[in-house]
Amino acid sequence: MRKSASKSTETREFNYREIDWELRPGGMLVQKMGGVGDGSSRPMIKIKVSHGLCHYDIAVPAQSTFGDLKKVLAHETGLESTEQRLLFKGKEKEDDEYLHMVGVSGMSKVILFEDPASKARKLEEMKRNQDSLKAYEAVARVRAEVDELCEKVAALETNFRGGTKIAEKEFSVLIELLMIQLLKLDSIEADGQAKVQRKIEVRRIQSFVDTLENLKARSSNSFSHNSNAVSVTTKWETFASGVGSLSAPVPIQSATKLTRDWERFD
Repeated sequence: MRKSASKSTETREFNYREIDWELRPGGMLVQKMGGVGDGSSRPMIKIKVSHGLCHYDIAVPAQSTFGDLKKVLAHETGLESTEQRLLFKGKEKEDDEYLHMVGVSGMSKVILFEDPASKARKLEEMKRNQDSLKAYEAVARVRAEVDELCEKVAALETNFRGGTKIAEKEFSVLIELLMIQLLKLDSIEADGQAKVQRKIEVRRIQSFVDTLENLKARSSNSFSHNSNAVSVTTKWETFASGVGSLSAPVPIQSATKLTRDWERFD
């Protein structure tokens, strides 16, 4: 008897815990039909939902709210609950309104449309993605041109370090071509990953320009050093024409005068 009473008590306690309550409009507290573990006993209704050219047959418990219906539709349409608007008999319904309280029954028709603000945000995001793709492609085209110039910079640097004399014009032309690519990058409006790639290319071009400027300066200094050496040699040759003396040679006219004086002395 004790075991039977104990088991009966446990059953009553279990049943008590399983009771699910809900608050109806007007403040009435009632037991929710089909509580936990008894979902199959809840009466279901099938609702026809139209969304543009698409139509859905949605089965939900009869005492669901429009918010519950939105959750089911989110899986079917891909629209989040906050992005949905539901109309029944020409009026938009709030999430906390119950289907059966407004007259929704089996095979009732509900219209679904996307929230205009949400739709506008998606269109704006789509436009940003398209712009970002265009920017990324533009940066990629500049990168390809910079790659070609990079090879020329490397070849020029190799020749210079090998002792080949490089005309200053060659450095200037490459620098100008790189600066043109820099201007192209500056004209590209980019966000996100495209902006990161543009920044990488800007730094890359700047490093090539710095390398060329450095090589150009070193080449110019080397040429100036050779010119100074020739100038010094010329000065020494001029000094040698003075027969090793700082004074100028005696004019011929003075020698003639002395000869005449010697004749007069005789």
